[in-house]
Formats: sequence, structure tokens, C-alpha cells
Amino acid sequence: MNLTHLETFLKVAQLKNFSAAAEALNVSKGLVSRHIKSLESDLKCNLFYRTTRTVTLTEAGRELHD
Repeated sequence: MNLTHLETFLKVAQLKNFSAAAEALNVSKGLVSRHIKSLESDLKCNLFYRTTRTVTLTEAGRELHD
């Protein structure tokens, strides 16, 4: 598990927005997305519910966040 990916996860969870997390971390939205996909792949579960307007934590995402 990559610590940078965890940092990205925490920022997205905190801000509930991939774009805002990218801006806060000074990286591209694509990189944030790749970090989250990689972390989800490592953990073999989805961490966020994503719609066009909202990003919320799944149960697995809440457990990781806690």
C-alpha cells in the first residue's frame, strides 16, 4: 500500500471532491483518480460512491478512514 495513495484518499474523503483534492495536493485530477483506483485495486474494494455531483465513502471507505 502506497502512503501517497493513502494521503490522496484522505484528502478526497475530507473534501468529498476529486477536483478540490487535486488542487489541495497540487496535482492533476487524473493523478488523484489513478491513486484512488490503485488503492482500490490493492484493497480489492471500492472506497467511494461516485456520481457526477457527489463523492461519498462506501462502508469500506469509512472503515479505512477511521
